Amino acid sequence: MPSGPSAPKFPPGLALLLAIAAVSTGAVFVRLAAAPPLVVAFWRCALATAVLLAFFGRRCRAEWSTLSRPQVRLLVATGLALALHFAAWISSLSYTSVASSIVLVNTTPLWVALASPFVTADRVRPLTWIALVVAMAGCAVIGAGDFELSGRALLGDALALGGAMLSAVYMLAGRRLRQQLSLGPYVIACYGVAALFLLVFALAAGQPVFALSAPTFGWLVCLALVPQVIGHSSYNYALGYVSAALTSIATLGESVGATLLAWWFLGERPPDQTLLGGAAVIVGMLIAMRSERS
Repeated sequence: MPSGPSAPKFPPGLALLLAIAAVSTGAVFVRLAAAPPLVVAFWRCALATAVLLAFFGRRCRAEWSTLSRPQVRLLVATGLALALHFAAWISSLSYTSVASSIVLVNTTPLWVALASPFVTADRVRPLTWIALVVAMAGCAVIGAGDFELSGRALLGDALALGGAMLSAVYMLAGRRLRQQLSLGPYVIACYGVAALFLLVFALAAGQPVFALSAPTFGWLVCLALVPQVIGHSSYNYALGYVSAALTSIATLGESVGATLLAWWFLGERPPDQTLLGGAAVIVGMLIAMRSERS
């Protein structure tokens, strides 16, 4: 069992860039899958778990057996937070636009930065706070012209904001657990626990978990492989070497990528200020990375 992060085999900064590119496809795949939200979330986590087990399964039992009971409880809580995050965020896409949903769910860095000193003992540097303000301002610019005032859209916005808070819990807990577990055993446990919770939620809600068309299942496989196996796992890799605050700020890059992909594939044209807001997000991310290196 790793007692702490060793020298990274892959640069964490590049891992964050890979994660941003992969996770940005998530909203598009969710829309194309055209399945109930809890069903989408379940298959995303379940298929990702199955794929990762094929690569890291042998190492899991040895590392899991070293966890204390409090660590096991924290791992289960982390999986539950991830399950609720996906349930809330994916549901939000049924009520509001991709841009609005992404902007709100990406307020995660604010909650992470506020809680980090108390939860993970990571000190949030002044330069990181500046990066957070710049990047979140960019996100606000991206989505400013896209928010609707209907009750349906407000429900979607509230679900996305709740998803952001749950994502913060997931990242903060992950920052602690990644000091104890290597990447494979951690993500398999986390995604697997999330899948079990989501299966229960979907069945309880009466959503058709297994009655899926071939095209829908194909998009769910894409959702599991790209944003989950590649994207979320890359974020979790980075958490072993950099602070939760920096990792969460990097997720703001999804606001740019997801909005542009939604325009390209779904015809959801973003406001003209997208490029300006996107530039601000990128500047904020670069400031945060500079702060982390210092």
